[in-house]
Amino acid sequence: MVRIIMHGCNGKMGQVIRGLLEGDSEAKLVAGIDMTDDKKSPYPVYTDIRECNVEADCLVDFSTAAAVDKMLDYCVERKLPCVLCTTGLSPEQLSKVDEAAKSIALLRSANMSLGINLLLKLLKNAAGVLAPAGFDMEIVEKHHNLKVDAPSGTAIALADVINEELDNTYSYVYDRSARREKRPEKEIGISAVRGGTIVGDHDVIFAGPDEVITFSHRAYSKAVFGKGAVQAAKFLAGKPAGRYDMSDVIEAAL
Repeated sequence: MVRIIMHGCNGKMGQVIRGLLEGDSEAKLVAGIDMTDDKKSPYPVYTDIRECNVEADCLVDFSTAAAVDKMLDYCVERKLPCVLCTTGLSPEQLSKVDEAAKSIALLRSANMSLGINLLLKLLKNAAGVLAPAGFDMEIVEKHHNLKVDAPSGTAIALADVINEELDNTYSYVYDRSARREKRPEKEIGISAVRGGTIVGDHDVIFAGPDEVITFSHRAYSKAVFGKGAVQAAKFLAGKPAGRYDMSDVIEAAL
């Protein structure tokens, strides 16, 4: 049985994961961390992570960027594996993630869904064929009106996997309103839409001479992210220190 601490337990994703684990015979939530304790959880909830002394095999984080630093310190101190799902981290925080992975098993993914991680693999092949053939690349992401970071971490991850395939020779552009010039060849456009209750839509557009190819992913509920996070926690428990990602989870399941 994998014992999980939920960091951000009262948030939407925290509640999704709680529901998923209620019928899971392989993992359970043993404690939660959040800004407030609503006294409704079947496990202890701590408003200060430093006060949590519950034994666990992994911590799953769906919180805010502001809470990540203290959470990483906690996991390193306790040698506790961590599934880090929070997006919008600063360059300094990303460096801290790398440093933490020297001491603990740490899995970080901009998107926990199986479909998105398969899409990342497909885009590598597509970019290697289509970019040299003169195709322009654009990414459009859409999320609900409560999401605070833009563009999404997933959109950046999609752009990064394309750029890595092309030897990191492309630059990213997020706004063309101040420009009066034709589109440069070596750029990837990234646009963000915020509205309503959109869970998460991502379109990767390859626009070439006389034809357009679009890769699309639609998330219809947050459960797809929660299921991935639970799978990741089960995978990460007991692993040695180092950086892991969802591709490791997928390969282990094959």
